[in-house]
Amino acid sequence: MNEISAPSIEYGLLSPMLIVFGVAVAGVLVEAFVPHRARHSTQFGLAVAGLVAAFVAVVSLAGTSRSAVLGAVVIDGPALFLQGAILLTSILAVGLIAQRHPAVAETVPAAARARSSVDAFAPEPSVPPGSAAERAAAGRGATTTEVFPLAMFAVGGMMLFPASDDLLSMFVALEVLSLPLYLLCGLARHRRLLSQEAALKYFLLGAFSSAFFLYGMALLYGYAGTVRLSGIAAAVAGGSGDDTLALIGVALLAVGLLFKVGAVPFQSWIPDVYQGAPTPVTAFMASATKIAAFGALLRVFYVAVPGLSANWQLVLGAVAVLTMVVASVVAVTQRDVKRMLAYSSVAHVGFVLTGLVAANHAGVASTMFYLLAYGISTVGAFAIVGLVRDRSGEAGDLSAWAGLGRRSPVVAAAFALFLLAFAGIPLTSGFVSKFAVFGAAIEGGAAPLVVVGVVCSAIAAYFYVRVIVLMFFTEAHDDTATVVAPGAVTGVVVAVSALVTVVLGIVPQPVLDLADRAAGFFQ
Repeated sequence: MNEISAPSIEYGLLSPMLIVFGVAVAGVLVEAFVPHRARHSTQFGLAVAGLVAAFVAVVSLAGTSRSAVLGAVVIDGPALFLQGAILLTSILAVGLIAQRHPAVAETVPAAARARSSVDAFAPEPSVPPGSAAERAAAGRGATTTEVFPLAMFAVGGMMLFPASDDLLSMFVALEVLSLPLYLLCGLARHRRLLSQEAALKYFLLGAFSSAFFLYGMALLYGYAGTVRLSGIAAAVAGGSGDDTLALIGVALLAVGLLFKVGAVPFQSWIPDVYQGAPTPVTAFMASATKIAAFGALLRVFYVAVPGLSANWQLVLGAVAVLTMVVASVVAVTQRDVKRMLAYSSVAHVGFVLTGLVAANHAGVASTMFYLLAYGISTVGAFAIVGLVRDRSGEAGDLSAWAGLGRRSPVVAAAFALFLLAFAGIPLTSGFVSKFAVFGAAIEGGAAPLVVVGVVCSAIAAYFYVRVIVLMFFTEAHDDTATVVAPGAVTGVVVAVSALVTVVLGIVPQPVLDLADRAAGFFQ
């Protein structure tokens, strides 16, 4: 009798993801067995150690270009570069998740205030917002430490997403990264109902986008007879079926992926979720999730259907134009800082799509560099947002930021640096990023996209500079927000983000070369 042998799994190739998932499982055990008073520090130390170890494992695999798990996962240059970027931004975001700040709400008794608002998350998510049970939990200093294993599960899914070499594993990665984020979005300490509404919107719309992805996967399987990306590419190159079926399948896949990055017209969830979610979770989603989702987009369009590039370049080009124009114009009208940054994030999706539409080697390299640079600056910007408070919590309205530069010049200067990077001002990472993707687009024959991108960058510069003028050239008033003294972790996160933003703007060539070498490994 023939024996059926178990599939060979090369654990060394999967070590970065296995470390992250192992830490996530260990975090669950910590929740079950470690005393409550020691959980926060234990979870934080475990998460940071796991992320750093996973990053070291990614570095050790540099230069690898091999498949694993029967071809379901590929470890190559783009996958490793993007996994490294996800881990770096996640380390910074976990620092924000762990940070504790003093309470500022007047509704909390002075005796309990030092313990009551220890972090950005609800003390006990299972109790109704504003209830006596929640106030009692806040008074005794309860913390929601399960956010750490949830974040680690999400990071694991994000790392698998751009490394997936078939559509089935890509869908599994999509769900693994999404489900923890749905929960994390609803755990805000302040404005709980807004946070829970954001989580519900994200969950419902995310479920619809997953359905589109599944339907597209089914159509491509019907077309090619396989869900392997290389098999789909071979079917397209061989002309073995009706290209219409393949195009519809790719379009449905794109809906699911473009929803994750927040491209227009699939961006409706972005401002509501970014505003309602706890600010550390917003920073996490706006950086790491975008890197993972764009990695999956690169994998699908550059590996599975490069033979249909003449079709998908036109569609993605139109989406990029629509995204840049709509987001830049709507952002001008926003009065809430987090909503403004949300639409700014959508506009940057359009800029990154410009590099993806180039459909060339430079497009891959510039897109990866952009994702890394933007992700780190985004974490720093949201770290600043979490420090600026009024009596009700975080100061969302722009009017509360008037004169902030005179009260807290260092914090305001750091925020101004990140805004200038988003605007693409020279000597910041944002300028180099935009220059790289626009150059790739011109090389790929997408010059009209570059023209639109430059115009939209000018529009975006207006609402960034408006905030800077408000902070430094407007008199403070009674309702001007105050800045919570940043803890050591938040201070490190802001400092590192600012340093990377400047260094990548002044000496970007080593990272650009690294992205260029990584792009050459695409199979």
